Amino acid sequence: MRRRLLLSYLSLAALVLLCLEIPLGFVYSRGERERVVTAAKEEADSVSAYASLSISAGRAERELRPRVLMCAERIGGKVLVVDGLGRPLATSHDLSAQEARELASRPEITAALGGRSTADVRTSTIGGVRSLSVAAPVTHGAELQGAVRIIVPTEAVSARIHRIWLLLALAGLAVLTALAAVAFGLARWISRPILQVERAARRLAEGSLATPVPTTEGPPEIRSLAATFNQTAARLEHLLASQRAFAGEASHQLKTPLAALRLRLDNLEPDIAGHARGSLTAAMTETDRLARMVEGLLAMARMEESAGTREPVGLDRVCAERTRAWAPLFERHGVRLVRHGEFDGQVFAVPGAIEQIVDNLLSNALRASPVAGTVVLEIRAAPADRRHHRAPRPTWVELHVIDQGPGMTAEQRHRAFDRFWRAPDAPKGGTGLGLSLVQRLTHASGGDAALRPATDGGLDAVVRLQAATPPRPSATRPARPAHRGSPEPAHS
Repeated sequence: MRRRLLLSYLSLAALVLLCLEIPLGFVYSRGERERVVTAAKEEADSVSAYASLSISAGRAERELRPRVLMCAERIGGKVLVVDGLGRPLATSHDLSAQEARELASRPEITAALGGRSTADVRTSTIGGVRSLSVAAPVTHGAELQGAVRIIVPTEAVSARIHRIWLLLALAGLAVLTALAAVAFGLARWISRPILQVERAARRLAEGSLATPVPTTEGPPEIRSLAATFNQTAARLEHLLASQRAFAGEASHQLKTPLAALRLRLDNLEPDIAGHARGSLTAAMTETDRLARMVEGLLAMARMEESAGTREPVGLDRVCAERTRAWAPLFERHGVRLVRHGEFDGQVFAVPGAIEQIVDNLLSNALRASPVAGTVVLEIRAAPADRRHHRAPRPTWVELHVIDQGPGMTAEQRHRAFDRFWRAPDAPKGGTGLGLSLVQRLTHASGGDAALRPATDGGLDAVVRLQAATPPRPSATRPARPAHRGSPEPAHS
């Protein structure tokens, strides 16, 4: 912005200077040319009057030569006096016989012998005088006695005109330099508070607490903008803090009564009649679902509070640990869990994000998979997004969790990341928070999450993360069952 402001100021100043200096230079050049022509005409008239007196008195041969030489020396040019037939009477310079015979045929002398004064002025492209020749008739009363021709050197005139153009150019450059200094200060005064607002807005968008922007710098409109931004940022931070506090506190406060309710329902089981046991089981199932929902809300609240700097995390190590932890639960439900692919490097993620992402995706895949089905946890190396081909291309790694369940339609896959949304034919026990938590954790880690149809009709949940080290994935290994370990509860 500062460069654009500076360029606009200098362009406007240069345009104004050009509109002023170019006409001024041409006006001076024309005035200088007219002054030289006028002086030459006056000199020619003076010589013509003297020649008229000398010719009338019969002293032309004796008096004209010294006068012509003196005039030529004074003006630094050439002076020539001819009689009525065009023959030279007196010259300040030597003439050859050929030149003497051709004098009467020259246009300026012919015009002067006809009784007309002439001035032949030739100028250069910038207004300087390139050549100047003046002729005047010599008359005595009504009698035409001859003509006078003066050739004036123009080097000094052209030098003065060129010097004026140079001075105008230097003056314009000096003015532009001074204006550049003033424009730079003005542009900095205008752009500095705007850049501060921009940096504060970027920090706020990244989730950092917005530092108040100074409201005492820049024009009044920008100071008002900075004050409005500070108020907006403070209100937004207050609303976000209130929302996080409410979600966290409400979820935390619900845990105790839910646990008490679940305990009371367990205690009622021996005393419930057979025909009412279905209702008790349904109540216990809904209580468990509500408890899982509260756990999901707590996880999201903790994620929003702790979302901060991304750190390198070993993706292959985390996937191996979570696969071993979930394997017994998958076997208990008759579902096979296998892991494909390896990634020796690390990926960027917020602390604890990958563990929660894998847990939620495996939990959803387990609920959607039929008995004797297979869930595949696979790591693949993927190229960078082509939309950012001008920037240095980072390397991306994809984490796939593929199930053999009923899958989803395109509309359902689009809505699956909304909070509390569940597909109409989704298995019981879900809360609708797992995929929403996965998406938020992925975005906080600088990646992206998507749902795609699997080749066998199930669902392919893809999490894309940026690699912290160059990828060196090994060849995909054959499908293998996961190692046994202690299961951990899911968050969705």
